[in-house]
Amino acid sequence: MDKITAIQSFVEVARCGSFTKAADNLELSRLQVTRHVQDIEQWLSLRLFHRTTRKVSLTNQGEEALSYCKQILSSVSDLQSRAHSHNNELVGTIRVAAPIGLGQNMLFDAIEEFVAMHPSTQFQLVLSDSLSQLVDERVDIALRYTHQPNEQLIARKLMFINTVMCASPEYLNSKGDITTPQDLLQHNCLLHTGSATWHILGKNSDEKISVKGNISANDMSVVRKAAIRGMGIANLPCDLAQEYLATKQLVKVLPNYSTPGSHLWAVYLSRNYQQNLVRAFIDFLAQRWQHDIL
Repeated sequence: MDKITAIQSFVEVARCGSFTKAADNLELSRLQVTRHVQDIEQWLSLRLFHRTTRKVSLTNQGEEALSYCKQILSSVSDLQSRAHSHNNELVGTIRVAAPIGLGQNMLFDAIEEFVAMHPSTQFQLVLSDSLSQLVDERVDIALRYTHQPNEQLIARKLMFINTVMCASPEYLNSKGDITTPQDLLQHNCLLHTGSATWHILGKNSDEKISVKGNISANDMSVVRKAAIRGMGIANLPCDLAQEYLATKQLVKVLPNYSTPGSHLWAVYLSRNYQQNLVRAFIDFLAQRWQHDIL
């Protein structure tokens, strides 16, 4: 029996509460994961799980074994990192959570460069505009736009990304000029899910406008595409908009006004930061993204 692999399966089943989900996460068959857990139970002479057709839960002995097994996996990971660090070689897998638009663009480009520099590294991306739970989703690093991250987590500020209200020239030509924030109430505004109120700042004004539109998406790339196709006005992060502003596919709306941007943070658990690979990747991102996008 490969005890380390079997322990990984046991820990993942305990985390997911499901043999099927654990098998999917580990890219193994359900039968393999079941056999791994059976091997651990036979090795320890313990019953680790209560099993029913609907639920898998740890026994009291399983709870105790889980604590030790997590320590074993952590020690193995640290040993691998230290061994490779002696050769200045980075190796291993990083699980990164990020907003969809960031993951498809800036983050993907950064990972491509990092992997070219360190071919023994692997990445698992969890792309979602909802906040990821670092522990529940086994995330090493979460990249998040926020003014202030959760104080219970460790965070490193990477860069500031501004936002811009924009639309296609075709839309503006057909719908007329927009000269004040109140004019937005007469227009189709393309919404990122949960952001129907736009905070608009002028030289001597500060307004919050409740906008409406016929397109709402949890992916900023979809909102951007709708704006390029002439479907309405979008309020986009500048990293997603700048290429299309430069080519005039999008133009700024209310150029004398602005909407607040946000800082991009790398958020991580303190224990994960001890891994050489995680620390090296965060350092790499901080260097690559040291200039704000305005």
